[in-house]
Amino acid sequence: MSGLIDRIQDRTATSDERLRVLDVEGEETDDVLDALATDTRRAVYRALFERPRTASEIADAVDTSVQNVHYHVSNLEAAGLVEPVDTRYSEKGNEMTVYGPASDPLVIVGNEEVRPRVQRTLTDVVGGIGLLGVGALLVQWGAERVARPSIGGAGAGPASPNATVGEPGSLAWLVFDVVEPGVLFFFACLAVAALAALALDR
Repeated sequence: MSGLIDRIQDRTATSDERLRVLDVEGEETDDVLDALATDTRRAVYRALFERPRTASEIADAVDTSVQNVHYHVSNLEAAGLVEPVDTRYSEKGNEMTVYGPASDPLVIVGNEEVRPRVQRTLTDVVGGIGLLGVGALLVQWGAERVARPSIGGAGAGPASPNATVGEPGSLAWLVFDVVEPGVLFFFACLAVAALAALALDR
């Protein structure tokens, strides 16, 4: 479960990314839609969302030639959808560029009048998730500081990092050793927010 906390922390670290909101009639939108017009280019783009890859790794993933990959990646890069994220060296010592999706989240909306509202809403959502992530990390940190030293009791010395809180099957064991307090806090807050949004829609 601690892997989930790490992912929340990573998401929080990048929560200040600028949202890339496009309106349907914009020239920039035409470039993005043109860049994603072919099946192969969409396959390349999807492959990079799975994990960053070199041109040869992309070619293997989408079953095409490296030359074809370079052509499609250059089009995606020109539209701001793909960017170099790293450099690797082959066994022969050749430098290879590693590509990944551009870091800005992308949203296409109906027209220019809707765009500012959508951008504000998405910014609020990303910011809210970022705050929840920070809150979850603080809850996790606080819970570990409070619960772990008390496992051995007074005068028992420092607790083992592998020690459990409570008897297996108890609520304390479930919260501290199975689910983790930070994860529980994060998803409980998401559930409350979802219920509140549903209640406001009615």
